[in-house]
Amino acid sequence: MKKWLIPVIIIVVVIFGVYRWAVGFNNTAVQYEENAKTKWSNVESAYQRRNDLIGNLVKTVQGAADFERGTLTDVIEARAKATSTTIDANNLTPEKLAAFQEAQSGLSSALSRLLVTVERYPELKANQNFLELQAQLEGTENRINVERNRFNEEVNIYNIHIKKFPNSMLAGMFNFDPMTRYQSDPGAENAPDVNFDFN
Repeated sequence: MKKWLIPVIIIVVVIFGVYRWAVGFNNTAVQYEENAKTKWSNVESAYQRRNDLIGNLVKTVQGAADFERGTLTDVIEARAKATSTTIDANNLTPEKLAAFQEAQSGLSSALSRLLVTVERYPELKANQNFLELQAQLEGTENRINVERNRFNEEVNIYNIHIKKFPNSMLAGMFNFDPMTRYQSDPGAENAPDVNFDFN
């Protein structure tokens, strides 16, 4: 065997090994990134369900005589803002995620005030449609929390994959940037629990 052939074989094996590593890293990063984007879509879907339920709740409350219009207007405006604040899953920047979170928090706050105000309206507390909407809202709030946690889990898997050495050397070359996790609102640990039981 010729002496020059051994270094050529070694070089070819090394190049092939690096190629396989790069392909493996890229394909896995793409899979993890797409999984996280899908989970983000599920978060948005859960919030959309809540927005739809709130729309129906507002219609039910509007039918009540002498209901406090200011409280109702706050919910309508917060819902409009929350509905108009969306994020493309391909562009989940920290700033856009914070704006989305702020809009959703504003809606949660307005909804809480509405539900507290309902206490003073016995005809609403006895309205079967209203009670069903409340129960669905409670379930949807739980679903939102579950979907946000699942999104964060997928983001964590993706971020670990692209930050681990030696993958981190390829992440920048292939334009894989870390994704932002969904974080709780400042002071959320002190947030009051909304009571949906008006019996």
